[in-house]
Amino acid sequence: MNLRKKLRSHGEVHTGALNDILFILLLFFLIVSTLANPNVIKVSAPRGKSDTNKAKQTVVVSIDKNNQAYIGQKKISMDALEEELRLVLSKEENPSVVVNADTAGHWGDVYKVLQTAKKLGASAVASVNAN
Repeated sequence: MNLRKKLRSHGEVHTGALNDILFILLLFFLIVSTLANPNVIKVSAPRGKSDTNKAKQTVVVSIDKNNQAYIGQKKISMDALEEELRLVLSKEENPSVVVNADTAGHWGDVYKVLQTAKKLGASAVASVNAN
């Protein structure tokens, strides 16, 4: 009678190469996510309970802390806002305007952009970052 234990080899999965691939994918997605929306001027927006960034963004109007207005990346004056918006919105079907504004900016300008967009027949929303 054979009382010795049989030595069995344990199956191992070598994950060294898998770890490398996952690290590269993580870096790729981090870099791509920062480049996802190039038409946004960096502003410090207020926090809210709902996320308006999911709205369809056909036109993005940004207002920075120095009260400079931008449509996409193009700098505009508040006096020429209606004409510039009319040109951009005339190219869109079911246009919507998303306003990104800095918390240090003048929110009267945000109201003016929202009212102008409504006047031109577009849906308008002020962007708020969710907590």
